[in-house]
Amino acid sequence: MVLRARDVMTHRVVTVQADDLVSRAENRLAEMHFSALPVVDRGRRLVGIISLVDVLRAREDPRFGPETLVSEVMTADVLSMAPTVSVDVIANRMRTYGEVRVMPIVHRRELVGVVTRSDLLRRREMDNPLARAARKLTGRADDSRELPVVAHRGEGRLAGRDPSTLKVRDVMTDDSGDGIAVVYRSTPVVDVAQLLLDYRFTNVPVVTDEGGLLLGVVSEADMLGPSRPGAARTAGAAMTVDVEVVGPDDPLNAARVLLVERGFRVVPVVESDGRLVGVLSRSDLL
Repeated sequence: MVLRARDVMTHRVVTVQADDLVSRAENRLAEMHFSALPVVDRGRRLVGIISLVDVLRAREDPRFGPETLVSEVMTADVLSMAPTVSVDVIANRMRTYGEVRVMPIVHRRELVGVVTRSDLLRRREMDNPLARAARKLTGRADDSRELPVVAHRGEGRLAGRDPSTLKVRDVMTDDSGDGIAVVYRSTPVVDVAQLLLDYRFTNVPVVTDEGGLLLGVVSEADMLGPSRPGAARTAGAAMTVDVEVVGPDDPLNAARVLLVERGFRVVPVVESDGRLVGVLSRSDLL
């Protein structure tokens, strides 16, 4: 049976309108912990997408002020799919266009849903034979598991302070509270995928069992690779090892370049000895 967009898409979509203020979009992104929102007109027709990057760039651009509209900063040239398109095609497009995490589903120009990377990961997790066997053995549904307590990323930690006066450690998510979500080289990819789904993370650091040294990062894109015999089954095999990092005492503005201008969503924060001490996300800059 071919799975199609309509089978996995989210039907109740959070949107903003083109004539809304950017501040409204920013508030909705922060409130929902989303990275992007579809932009529609009064007839629910898709006209664009506004992302955290768009919001952050607008904030720093002197041409824009409190009265700036979503239509002035959104991306108007949006890739979309029909409800009948197979999920394999959508996954391929999301891998090809790495910045795409939300695929609008459009029927007769009207936005009828979205497919996110989480939707695709959730479907793959449910279809995974090992995950199905584990659920049968434990007698538990997926939503009955107790989640480990970890710090929530991206709570808008600037709090009105001037970024030029701050260091990375001033706004990063660190292990001083609930702890940082990490996985290890031997962690099964099905567990990594579940962690990403549970906390709606885009990626998670991979560290050594002893000492917490950063080895790499496993992202949603890594999880969306072709499902085939012999495919990577552990975080160590699936992770990206060439990772951009920052130090806790680096100027925040230097890290901002990675997040805003170069398109990184989350950057690991490491000490000079390679030990992971935190993560910095785009939404930390709100």
